[in-house]
Amino acid sequence: MTVKVAIVQMNSTVGDIAGNRARIFAAASRAAAAGADIVLTPELALVGYPPEDLLLRNAFYAKTREALGGLAQDLAAFPGLHVIVGHPLQDGGLRYNAASLLRDGQVVGVYRKHDLPNDTVFDEKRYFVSASDTLVFDVKGTRFGVNICEDTWFPSAPRRARQAGAEVLLVPNGSPYHMNKQALRADVMRENVAAQGLSLVYANLVGGQDELIFDGHSFVMDQAGQITTQLKHFEEDFGIVEFEGATPVAQPLPAPLSLEAQVYQALVLGVRDYIGKNGFPGALLGLSGGVDSALVLAVAVDALGADKVRAVMMPSKYTADISWLDSREMVKRLGVRYDEIPITPCFDAFKATLASEFQGLKEDTTEENIQARIRGTLLMALSNKYGSIVLTTGNKSEMAVGYCTLYGDMAGGFAVIKDIAKTLVYRLCHYRNSLSEVIPERILTRGPSAELRENQLDQDSLPPYEVLDGIMRMYMEENHAIADIIQAGYSPADVTRVTKLIKINEYKRRQAPVGIRVTHRGFGRDWRYPITSRFYD
Repeated sequence: MTVKVAIVQMNSTVGDIAGNRARIFAAASRAAAAGADIVLTPELALVGYPPEDLLLRNAFYAKTREALGGLAQDLAAFPGLHVIVGHPLQDGGLRYNAASLLRDGQVVGVYRKHDLPNDTVFDEKRYFVSASDTLVFDVKGTRFGVNICEDTWFPSAPRRARQAGAEVLLVPNGSPYHMNKQALRADVMRENVAAQGLSLVYANLVGGQDELIFDGHSFVMDQAGQITTQLKHFEEDFGIVEFEGATPVAQPLPAPLSLEAQVYQALVLGVRDYIGKNGFPGALLGLSGGVDSALVLAVAVDALGADKVRAVMMPSKYTADISWLDSREMVKRLGVRYDEIPITPCFDAFKATLASEFQGLKEDTTEENIQARIRGTLLMALSNKYGSIVLTTGNKSEMAVGYCTLYGDMAGGFAVIKDIAKTLVYRLCHYRNSLSEVIPERILTRGPSAELRENQLDQDSLPPYEVLDGIMRMYMEENHAIADIIQAGYSPADVTRVTKLIKINEYKRRQAPVGIRVTHRGFGRDWRYPITSRFYD
């Protein structure tokens, strides 16, 4: 007999238990109207993922129990409909990452997660304990089992489900995005689930949660490891898949996205959800005429709309004419509010105030940083006055080596391209221009400069970005030893210089705003290096 499974790829908001409950009920209503037998929601869909230290509060579990019971009663309106809902569970003084089976007004089964991830961005062992029970149920003669996310990244939980009689595995997921993650998920599911002779329904969360991006991309896989259904990237989606026995009926698959398209959509989603879920009325940023602020402006407009974005140009005597012209041209193309606030009067006032203190001393990075801090102060003043959040424009390459100013260009509320290497910044700009040319070509071809002194170029202070990014990737993202990086062809001088800068600038990164993570290792929750350390390798 044919069984219909509805996949609910939803954008839960952490802590919005009532809102998430309403979204699950709406999706179940839609599924029931489409004749579905089973509804599968993502991991912890009822409370949002990851709830972090909300999971240490008893009141959080009380609200969750109340909402789960109320949802079960509401779903009695759809007799025979099986709904899998992810939620945290407190039982006997222990806490679990769980998924409950709701049917006919009751909670008729509970599954507790077996394998708890505790690396990179995950910290589940801080909150939960493991279990080893199974949940298998019959629908029209087909046996469906449940695993939760990390369970399927190891063979033991799928094997237990198979031994308990499961033929199809239903998997609620809260699997965050990083580049090439989709292919990795599929490979692991083939290895651990299809290898057990199980079909798979993989329902992944979508949306932004602080620095994490959940890309959706839910899918169905048959017993041979072939993907037969694929939901959308980076947006909410709803799909019905039919099973003939334990075999899914194949549906047309969407075309894959390029890496640049994936990352750009991740940035747009991250900005939209961070600003929307936190209730900011809009965003503002400092526009310099350079490539980084150009990319952030394009992302912000695509995420929020031009009416909710404001760009501010803050020129000094070192600002090149082309920076003014290119900034004006870009805001004209995008249709955002644009203002110019010269910083020279403020800079002169600072120098006058410090003249006696600095007498006889040459100008250096001190004066450069004062200019950056004036700009940061002006942006934060506008943010305070109007309520809009400041988007910072520093990229990962700069953050790695400290080519940024505390309380200056680092001042703000959300770091959009914090995890984007400079070489990728250019690729993303070209990608965005392939959709419509919003970034003036000269921004992409001129040499990058902070424009804080005469004739300044980034490459005066740093190795070429192709070299810097390669060393950063091997050392910071891939954990290679310094000797291995030199063996890969980078000069010993460049490797020593870059790795030393990465180490000594940790104190800056600890004070940086939260930002979007798109690599498998970003500066933030999965980079935890001590500030005070004498270890070098």
